[in-house]
Amino acid sequence: MTPGPSRPQPMSERALALAGLVQALAQVRRIAETGQAHAATLATAIDSVFRFQAPSTAAVYGGAERVRDGLVLLRDYFESRGQDEQLPRLALSVLQLERRFAQDEDMMRRVREGLQAQTARAAQLGGTHPDVLSALGALYADTLSHLRPRVLVQGNPHYLGQPGVVAEVRAVLLAAVRSAMLWRQLGGSLWDLTLRRRALLEAVRAHLG
Repeated sequence: MTPGPSRPQPMSERALALAGLVQALAQVRRIAETGQAHAATLATAIDSVFRFQAPSTAAVYGGAERVRDGLVLLRDYFESRGQDEQLPRLALSVLQLERRFAQDEDMMRRVREGLQAQTARAAQLGGTHPDVLSALGALYADTLSHLRPRVLVQGNPHYLGQPGVVAEVRAVLLAAVRSAMLWRQLGGSLWDLTLRRRALLEAVRAHLG
């Protein structure tokens, strides 16, 4: 997680970052409810936290097509067809959390160092290896989970009582915060979700084709 562009970027770029955020959070919801993630979508989220100096917004996710599910979720939300009422609330909590995180230079340093410490292992084993997910989950628990507002994830108590599932949820939350940071660095703000809703929807539709 490194400083990003200093100037506002085109709405299409912000749409991709926001899609990455909601796609990650949809996986958080899935893991919390079922104990399992979609493998490819999980990989997209986790791999994004290790792309420190990606040349473009799309490259953060391994290509714009890798966040297509997130773009669909955004389109449905902006068209008032979203089915998961918890998802927008979760996204708002993460956006607010990222603002607090960005103001804490010491915590940002600790997270950056924690990610760098796992980079070689993630490259060797794969970002979704249980050891990597456990380490990322612990990093989130030791840092971001102490900020307010806390991100409260609802789900099936049976799965949320399992350490491996909790670690995976926290690891994907870390990826969601990475997307929230990217969104802000590209010039995105909470005002965009209301005042520039139509422009965002048009950008999302353009990506979906």
